[in-house]
Amino acid sequence: MSTQTDIKKVTLLDLKKFKSAGEKIASLTAYDAGFATVLDNAGMDFILVGDSLGMVVQGRETTIPVTTDEIIYHTKMVVRGTQRAMVMADMPFMSYSSADDCLNNAARLMKEGGAEIVKLEWGALEIPMVSRLTECGIPVCAHLGLTPQAIHKFGAYRVQGREDDTAKKMIDDAQALEQAGADVLLLECVPMQLAAEITRNAAVPVIGIGAGPDVDGQILVLYDILDIWPGKRTRFSKNYMANAGSIQNAVESYVAEVKEARFPTAEYSFE
Repeated sequence: MSTQTDIKKVTLLDLKKFKSAGEKIASLTAYDAGFATVLDNAGMDFILVGDSLGMVVQGRETTIPVTTDEIIYHTKMVVRGTQRAMVMADMPFMSYSSADDCLNNAARLMKEGGAEIVKLEWGALEIPMVSRLTECGIPVCAHLGLTPQAIHKFGAYRVQGREDDTAKKMIDDAQALEQAGADVLLLECVPMQLAAEITRNAAVPVIGIGAGPDVDGQILVLYDILDIWPGKRTRFSKNYMANAGSIQNAVESYVAEVKEARFPTAEYSFE
């Protein structure tokens, strides 16, 4: 049995090595110490404390009401349940509307919450924020494609990048964000061919959620794969609890399928 001192913590350097070696990166969301321990024991590479907690934990209709204090609270719990996996924390809606707010709230997520990397949405609008955080030594994941914090702007949760102009913009934004210092890119609800092109051109790891099999890694919402979210499960999410027998088995099956490039298949991807 491993002790805490035997376990090597996953770092950004490891994620980049995984990309270089062609080893898939496995990730899920978590919001408390108990689930974080399950994910950590299953071999998760990183855990996202997502603002999705607003919907799956708090029962809200969108992620918009989630506050920085709430993300900090849940990040603390996830950190306590984690030994191996890197912990990423979402920056919630309007917590980075100015450079000062962005820097102060990102610092809080790391200093108070214990996060090791923060995630921002908004595409090209993130570029100056990513640059500022990078200058201050704060690791950043930049989120492109469907950005749930902009749901009222989009009008619906739908695939992004199917039109030539929006696809080109996403490619350009990904390159600009990487140049600004983004350490990881996350693509949500993006056609698999577009996601594959962005991944080929990126030097940093690219993680997909509904972005097909050709990205460097996968992330899903934990409650979706355990089939305990009462709402309609998204097309790109798979129910791993069916015939699993236990939550631990379900999570381990997810990790194995991601690592062996058996998930996602075309059934869970978009053209």
